Amino acid sequence: METVGVVGLGLMGASLCKALKAAGYHTLGVDIDESTQQYAALTGTVDGRLTDARVGECGFLFIALYPGAAVEWLTAHAPLIGKSAVAVDLCGVKRAVCAPCFEAAERFGFTYIGGHPMAGRQFSGIKYAKADLYKDATMILVPREQEDLFTLSRLRDLLRAVGFAHVTVTTAEEHDRMIAFTSQLAHVVSNAYIKSPTAAGHKSFSAGSYRDLTRVAKLNETMWTELFLDNADFLGNELDCIIGELAAYRDALAAGDAERLRGLLREGRERKEEIDTEWKS
Repeated sequence: METVGVVGLGLMGASLCKALKAAGYHTLGVDIDESTQQYAALTGTVDGRLTDARVGECGFLFIALYPGAAVEWLTAHAPLIGKSAVAVDLCGVKRAVCAPCFEAAERFGFTYIGGHPMAGRQFSGIKYAKADLYKDATMILVPREQEDLFTLSRLRDLLRAVGFAHVTVTTAEEHDRMIAFTSQLAHVVSNAYIKSPTAAGHKSFSAGSYRDLTRVAKLNETMWTELFLDNADFLGNELDCIIGELAAYRDALAAGDAERLRGLLREGRERKEEIDTEWKS
């Protein structure tokens, strides 16, 4: 039975532990919060504590921490990681994490691969962890150039075992560029949208559109602040784009320009249809 270590037992890390155990792996976990550590032990989320002395036992190590803490943990523990081990972070940005982690792995002779699971909930913490959180999800991987194919295959096998249906391999640059649009911008827009004074009186006036747009407004501001700042260039570009588009709608309304407004709405509809067709083909 292969041993897998998980650093950070919040929603993502604890869910991974549950999925790993269900797939037959032996799991060791550690969290800086002792009450979380005890909860993980009492609920059987982990098989044991991941101590420094046991890091070398792990064939895989998953680091489910905020970006800065993930880099700090891996670089501090790099001398303890086995030469045949694969370390993977689960952070939502990759440039800020991958560069120092690749360097540490190169220096101490183990494999590091950047990771970002496309899964989650609007709640955080170990008590919301689910063994099926990653079922049918996509894992984005950022390996070093010319990574060993056998190592990637080993990791893919583990990811499939815990429920991932798809694995996307990309670069740190491309990951951060795309995630600024698909995830980070959505969180900013949702968080800003709910600040309207009108929101307080929405009851009995809202349906699916409101729920969809506000779902991710209830975010972890500490984590997302770090993610946004680590990706400030790409996220800033996306914000500039949407602010410009919103200004065009506002100007058409202010001018009473029905033709211009109709054209803006048509452009958005056609763009959505175009993208949907591309995905289906």
